[in-house]
Amino acid sequence: MLIVDDHEIVRSGLRTILGLQDGISVVGEADGVKGAIVESCRLKPDVVLMDVRMPNGGGVEACRAIRDACPNTRVLFLSSYEDDEAVCAAVIGGASGYLVKHISTEELLRAIHAVAQGQSMLDPTITQPLLTHLRVQKEISEPLQKTLSTQQQHVLALLAEGKTNKEIGMSLQLSDKTVKNYIRFIFQKLNVTRRAQAAALFTRNSAARHRAADNITDP
Repeated sequence: MLIVDDHEIVRSGLRTILGLQDGISVVGEADGVKGAIVESCRLKPDVVLMDVRMPNGGGVEACRAIRDACPNTRVLFLSSYEDDEAVCAAVIGGASGYLVKHISTEELLRAIHAVAQGQSMLDPTITQPLLTHLRVQKEISEPLQKTLSTQQQHVLALLAEGKTNKEIGMSLQLSDKTVKNYIRFIFQKLNVTRRAQAAALFTRNSAARHRAADNITDP
């Protein structure tokens, strides 16, 4: 297991607790996004236990990079943030679980073992808000190919991949100002206010389209 948190006292406490448990071996730790990615690629742990928000970068971006580079490594977020936006972004980013820091040691250990075995874990206190959030988004959404122009769909697809405005502009040969305008129009059309919300709608719409295509091709 790899522990990632920008607070040394948190890393130390987790390392002490987990180091006493049978079946769990702490192979390393990192204090930020860059270190999390580097150490994950070097150590290839079964599980990365990571905070979702850190001063030097976001845990969700690190999660995506870790999952891309190490498909067999699973990411479990342990955070003090309970808002559904953070949870939704984490799930979209490929995380296997999301827990809040007020859970008990026993709950944490169960979650670690479950995630290591390929299961998904969400803290019960945030499950209902997340489901409510997704339900609301479903109610306000329409098929994106009808709602957005082709170029707006391209911008949204790159946004959903976690690309910055500058990276989107480079990919589509657009200026930063044009990208900002596209994103503003996309937010207005989808009735969202955050990138994570727009990415969630894109991901769900893509999944629905794939299911529909499968249904058409199935005999």
